[in-house]
Amino acid sequence: MLKRLALLLPIALTAALAVTAPPAAAATRHPVLFVHGFSGFPANWDSLYLRFRAAGYPASHLTKWSYDSFQANTTTARQVAAKVAEIKQQTGAAKVDVVTHSMGGLSTRYYLKSLGGTAHVDDWVSIGGPNHGTGFAYACFIASCADMRFGSALLTGLNSGDETPGSTSYTTFWSPCDEIINPDSSVVLAGAVNNRTACLGHLGLLASWSVGSGVLDAVR
Repeated sequence: MLKRLALLLPIALTAALAVTAPPAAAATRHPVLFVHGFSGFPANWDSLYLRFRAAGYPASHLTKWSYDSFQANTTTARQVAAKVAEIKQQTGAAKVDVVTHSMGGLSTRYYLKSLGGTAHVDDWVSIGGPNHGTGFAYACFIASCADMRFGSALLTGLNSGDETPGSTSYTTFWSPCDEIINPDSSVVLAGAVNNRTACLGHLGLLASWSVGSGVLDAVR
């Protein structure tokens, strides 16, 4: 009897681990680059990062990137291109998914539209992005703020012709209560899957369980 139990125990343990272990994401999902917004920092992504980890993404496939958000978005876009290339080299992935908050959507859109990024990005997500400008941008006078003003050269170029170019999948999330993006509808892009959220603040979008679920669905 004891010998029989000794033989059965490893089999039972293996079965239990197969049930409880998180799904292996590295082989089936693209690595994700998180790009924060104006005056943001990597910790803005902590809540969503934990959601991705719980969904089975390995830490090696999740990058909470930091950059100088005061510089022009075209400068940041070139840095995004370099970061995507670095992530692809490190992970061996054919493409990367990009999840952005606020102004982070503008530099990454420029990368996609003007720097050949659509060949390297499978899914792109904008959470509370000033895709058509915001009145908030008139409160400061640096290069990145000027980019977010209505009718800026950057926005005119991004929104002329196809707003969602290439084979990349585009998804946006916008809140009717966003105190930073005015008007709220600025986030919406023609050709994207545009999601209206509950009444959430600009940073509240990043902590929302429902928004997090939507982002996970968008990049799967």
